Amino acid sequence: MRQPIRNIAIMAHADAGKTTITEQFLFLGGQVQRAGSVDQGTAQTDFLPVERERGISVRSAHTSLEWNETLVNLIDTPGHVDFSADVERILRIPDGVVLVISAVEGVQAHTETLWAALRERHIPVIFFLNKLDRVGADSENVIHSIERELKIRPLCLQKVEEEGENGVSITGLWSAGYMAEKIIEQIVSTDEDLLNNYLEGASHAFDVLDHRMTQLIQSCDVYPLLLGSAKLGLGIEELLNAVINYIPASLTDAESPLSALVYGIGHDKLMGKIAHVRLYHGRIKNRDVIFNSTRQIAEKVTQVRRIFPGRHVDIGMVEAGDIAGISGLSGAKVGDLLGFAHDDIPKEYKMRPPLLTVQIKAVQKKDYSALADALMELDSEDPSLDFEWLREEAEMHVKIMGWIQMEVLERILSDRFGIAARFENPTVIYKETPAKAGEGFVQYWMPKPCWAIMKFRIEPGERGSGVVYQSFISVNDVQQKYQNEVERSISGALKQGIKGWEVTDIRISLIEGEDHPMHSRAGDFAIATPMGIMNGLVNTGTTLLEPMIRFQINATEDLLGAISSDITRMRGSFSSPAIDNSRFILTGIVPLATSLDYPVKLSSRSGGKARVSMHFDGFRECLDELGVIRPFKGISPLDTAKYILKARRAIQ
Repeated sequence: MRQPIRNIAIMAHADAGKTTITEQFLFLGGQVQRAGSVDQGTAQTDFLPVERERGISVRSAHTSLEWNETLVNLIDTPGHVDFSADVERILRIPDGVVLVISAVEGVQAHTETLWAALRERHIPVIFFLNKLDRVGADSENVIHSIERELKIRPLCLQKVEEEGENGVSITGLWSAGYMAEKIIEQIVSTDEDLLNNYLEGASHAFDVLDHRMTQLIQSCDVYPLLLGSAKLGLGIEELLNAVINYIPASLTDAESPLSALVYGIGHDKLMGKIAHVRLYHGRIKNRDVIFNSTRQIAEKVTQVRRIFPGRHVDIGMVEAGDIAGISGLSGAKVGDLLGFAHDDIPKEYKMRPPLLTVQIKAVQKKDYSALADALMELDSEDPSLDFEWLREEAEMHVKIMGWIQMEVLERILSDRFGIAARFENPTVIYKETPAKAGEGFVQYWMPKPCWAIMKFRIEPGERGSGVVYQSFISVNDVQQKYQNEVERSISGALKQGIKGWEVTDIRISLIEGEDHPMHSRAGDFAIATPMGIMNGLVNTGTTLLEPMIRFQINATEDLLGAISSDITRMRGSFSSPAIDNSRFILTGIVPLATSLDYPVKLSSRSGGKARVSMHFDGFRECLDELGVIRPFKGISPLDTAKYILKARRAIQ
């Protein structure tokens, strides 16, 4: 009989203690002789030099252990908001998540973001209140904030004594030997038969109620909450038991055709690229030839490995429901589908887009090509970088979440690739949207052989709607294969608008078209589409959209006037402050462009008496003079003669 598997991820706001919990899990599972320390730079899952020095996780770490005859595949995720893209990718993988909250800091901005994502993905969650030994720990207050901020009533399975002291202890409220009445009541209230029996005074066996609780947890109707201190190892064994008991086992279907997802890319000095893969159907064996349906390539597997702290084991084969590192897939990138696409593979989820773009230059000119190769490799591991190499301008750009990510990238380029790179000051990423409805026309029939004539209707879309495309013409006008090429070309055509930014919130309709039985090729319509779209954007004009940040500021009452003035000066808006016990809470929105360094300034000005949390809130219209208009990078489709020559590779 196959060993049961739990695929879990540990998530939290930065500094809540995720990595320390992972280390304790590995120690309990016998994978390490002693739990590593983040502060001392000995954590097994912080394997990059920059992680050990900074004491933060910047990339997800993948490892495995065994507990109670169960294989636990564990992913320790970054907690800093700058590395949200990594967490987005991991959200497609786990059967359940341990969401860690500090008993001192409580629910924070990124906690709410993670929670919203987990709820939307319908992923079972176990809450773990960490750092009960710390001065200022207040689990009761944090539980109330979970109820208030996350809008759920967690099922607390333990109680704490001597909180905030080194002698802190926890007592279980749920076992065969003792069942707390409040937990019984919360469970039986979800089942009519159990409730009726309870009201009639009947007692219920622990196994019956625990089974019902397991069903509720796995259906995301109940969320258990456990307590502890990872630093002291307190509550860790109970947490690991809860993972085994309450997180659903991976579903397995090893006999059907392969369907798997590449969710991460790692590197080995001997084996090269390692693709971290979750299998949903089928199996992968050493020396198998696997079809990458995303890249449309077939590659031979050289090794299937299980990853443990500081080592790996060649396991030869991995089956559905499991996770493994696969070497030999040199062409694989994060997000690739292996084998057949299947509905069981979760769709992508976006918590927040990168909001800054930065140009990178090699300090030494001789490293220019090597820098481009390194950035392409990093882009294959993190597609959110959206690496752009503008060869004509000799410029390289990536998109980033924030300053810390930029510093980490600089360090990775140095440590891993031996390249000294210089990052320019980042620019806020704006977007464009049509200012009004209009039409775009393209007549591409010279120099022959070519023929693609089209007219597009272009209209502004609702905010946040993205790109909506549809065709209203007959296949008698333009063959379907050519129309398919038009649709495939739309996203590329919108990469830059007339103000130099990606175009969004747009409705595009193909309303007229003509092909030629002799001269038309699919490539003609791919070339013509950007010309027609850009012509339409000139006719409609575009409006800049700027990223907005929602903030919450908690500070002493004497700072209210100064902070309110700051927000107004930054073109922000806020609601009436809530004042309690000489402190106030102010919420509102502010443009990212004017508030990039505000958290640092506020902390310095207030002497630490003000706390601010900020997260992305969407885009809104912006006057040209308040935003940034930049020139078109490369050859614009509006420069039709030069653009056609470039598209037909007549010029470099």
